Amino acid sequence: MEDFIQQMKSLASRIERIKGNVQTEEATKTSLIMPLIQALGYDIFNPEELVPEFIADVGIKKGEKIDYAIMQAGEPVILIEAKSVNEKLGKHDSQLFRYFGTTQAKFAILTNGIEYKFFTDLEEPNKMDQKPFFVFNMLDLRDTQIIEISKFKKSDFDVINVLTTASDLKYTNEIKQFLSKQWEEPSDEFVRLIINEVYQGIKTKKVLDNFKDIVKKSLNQFVNEKVNDKLQQALNSDSAESKKSDTFVESEVIELQQETVAAAVEEITTTEEEIEGYVLIKLILREEFEPTRIYYRDNRSYFNVLLDDNIRKWICRLGFNSSNKYIQLNDEMKTSIKIESVNDIQNYKNEIINVAKQFA
Repeated sequence: MEDFIQQMKSLASRIERIKGNVQTEEATKTSLIMPLIQALGYDIFNPEELVPEFIADVGIKKGEKIDYAIMQAGEPVILIEAKSVNEKLGKHDSQLFRYFGTTQAKFAILTNGIEYKFFTDLEEPNKMDQKPFFVFNMLDLRDTQIIEISKFKKSDFDVINVLTTASDLKYTNEIKQFLSKQWEEPSDEFVRLIINEVYQGIKTKKVLDNFKDIVKKSLNQFVNEKVNDKLQQALNSDSAESKKSDTFVESEVIELQQETVAAAVEEITTTEEEIEGYVLIKLILREEFEPTRIYYRDNRSYFNVLLDDNIRKWICRLGFNSSNKYIQLNDEMKTSIKIESVNDIQNYKNEIINVAKQFA
């Protein structure tokens, strides 16, 4: 799995680098889409595995073609409709919808080479759902998403297995989107649901409006406290457990992400990689500082790690919002270092400690 994760991240970096030179649909297929199909282990030159311009007759219209069909035992199992990298995907869903019902394929992918939407027939057999069960963006690719993508590898692909997880994946994502919207701007219905448990008076419009800010603040505090509780548990562990910090970063943070909703205030999303980086830095600094002195603040462009929750005492900034990751140190030169993965932060342990000491 680690090799596949690195392969996908390398592909994401390549797409980030060349996307500006891709102008047509054909160029999108050749430069962006086919490399991903190849990364999934399919022989793109073998018609037993991949058929370009697959014929999918639609009703009385004969000779309708879909861009690609991934084949298994002589039958299409995944249909892929490709659009130019410069096109939005939403308006093309109905076209793929027509193709889906004419073949035995259980999965359909709509993509412009950067954004990928995966569809199946969860709601009505043999009829493609209106909403995708899985969406990812190659310019904002997360490890958890790569794990889901790996289920479509030639060596691992199993229709029943993917269908079994597709339902959970679809509704989990929709619930997260709903909670993200409520986090940013709670609806009257959401506020009413919450205050029914804490407020005994009549829920008038004025009462609901007054509670909106309280609910929003409470959600924010709840998530921050959950994050801090998890971090504190790790930082208060004995020395034997501290030797397992790498395991904590990979497993405990993922568990934390599953238990809490990612922050999404003013389009700011705190990612699991940023939290992993924060955990690593806090573990590094525990040798010189009380863990309670280390804080973070996220913004749209980068993720700050601070001493004493003071923005003037920022120790470093993590740039994880694209495939080109970096860490910037608050030293005299404001040194910016490109890194490949979160774990590379450990290579700059001494530099991080020295920066923090100047604010002690």
